[in-house]
Amino acid sequence: MQYISTRGQAPKLSFDDALMAGLARDGGLYIPETLPHFSYRDWQAMRCLPYQDLATKIMQSLAGSDSILNAYFYDYYCQAYHHFDHHAIVPLTQYHHHHYILELFHGNSYAFKDMALKPLGLFFDHLLKARKQQKTIIGATSGDTGSAAMEAFKNCDSVDVFILFPKGRVSNIQQRQMTTINKAHMHAIAIDGSFDDCQDLVKALFNDHHFCDDVNLGAVNSINWGRIASQIIYYCYAALQLGAPERDNIAFCVPSGNFGNIYAGYCAYKMGLPIKKLISASNHNDILYRFFNYNDMRLENVIPSYSPSMDIQISSNFERLLYELCDNDGQKTCNYINQLRQSGQMRLDDVMFQECQNLFTGTKCNDDETLNMIKKIYDETGDIIDPHTAIGIAGGCEFLDSTEQEITMITLATAHPAKFNNIVEKALGFLPDLPKNLHDLLDRKEYYHDMTNDTALLKQYIKDNITQIT
Repeated sequence: MQYISTRGQAPKLSFDDALMAGLARDGGLYIPETLPHFSYRDWQAMRCLPYQDLATKIMQSLAGSDSILNAYFYDYYCQAYHHFDHHAIVPLTQYHHHHYILELFHGNSYAFKDMALKPLGLFFDHLLKARKQQKTIIGATSGDTGSAAMEAFKNCDSVDVFILFPKGRVSNIQQRQMTTINKAHMHAIAIDGSFDDCQDLVKALFNDHHFCDDVNLGAVNSINWGRIASQIIYYCYAALQLGAPERDNIAFCVPSGNFGNIYAGYCAYKMGLPIKKLISASNHNDILYRFFNYNDMRLENVIPSYSPSMDIQISSNFERLLYELCDNDGQKTCNYINQLRQSGQMRLDDVMFQECQNLFTGTKCNDDETLNMIKKIYDETGDIIDPHTAIGIAGGCEFLDSTEQEITMITLATAHPAKFNNIVEKALGFLPDLPKNLHDLLDRKEYYHDMTNDTALLKQYIKDNITQIT
């Protein structure tokens, strides 16, 4: 199994090396040269597998026979999900007759990012110890990746972790989940700017190859293929629970920000999972909605919303999909990316856009509609949902109402409502309860560093605070 860059210029890497590298040397993102494909009978055989066994089978197919992790995947997935607060790991509940909710927020940081980052921390630790290396990990977060990464790596002494978050643009709970971890190798950095600014800083560091080598830089954002790989699993698990492959009318609605979560669904589809439609649900920062419906990818200012993890204009993982739409042409992909960066807009040719629309569509939901959906779900079911999940459910309902096809809809519930307690209070008039292990979160001391949006300052801060350099 070889991994190639979406820009076409970086050397091919093994699965293990792609995990360690994060971003490719040419600025691209790693993807498998060829995704494994499962047959109808393969899916039938996998339907009875417990989650950890299914995860192991899928991950071994993505890692290839040369990965030293193959013998450990099962143990690491068991260990990663052992302390989740639901025995099903990813419980699937029925909302309406044709509409189900897949709960992905039962991990340590109470967001779907735990599903990938918890095992990724174990994979990193294993590989680093085997190679007798230390690593500096950099990540940008719109809210949830940061706390999930810090939870995953806080007991791993072979790494230093630096997480960038947009100052004042994450929820109070999200911020404190990052900033109250008092560990010498953990660094939360509040950047004066948007998530896109944080993401650009991360990419700038990776594009400085001398700096990368000097600090042995790695990534835990969804630019790291390891994040995508572990997210593929819950699409497969949910579809199989609802009768796939015999049932071939399944659609997924995904609250979308950096496009990693829904791209994992696309990978599951390419691996043979029968998915009828992937619905990208946006808030009023609706670039993905405009693209999937009107071929209009035009950058606009990010406007803070009640669903801050989706306040993004440049979705990094879209490049992985774009590469495939460009027939795996790295130069063509690069030209499109440069066009978006330089002119602020991008439009695919008609054939490429039609291919995209065959599987993808978009919905959007403004703040008022988000509050209304939170209240509607509570009134109908007694369940409390977070604003991102509300946008997903609204999108799933909208698609079901608009199609004449018989569709089984699965909406991904991405975060615990307590992470956005002030928004839930706006909708319901009361605060949701914090999970037990966060009951004193608002009383804990914070540890973080304020920083302007400056690459040189960030590099110096990392050099000054790193504990180990290879």
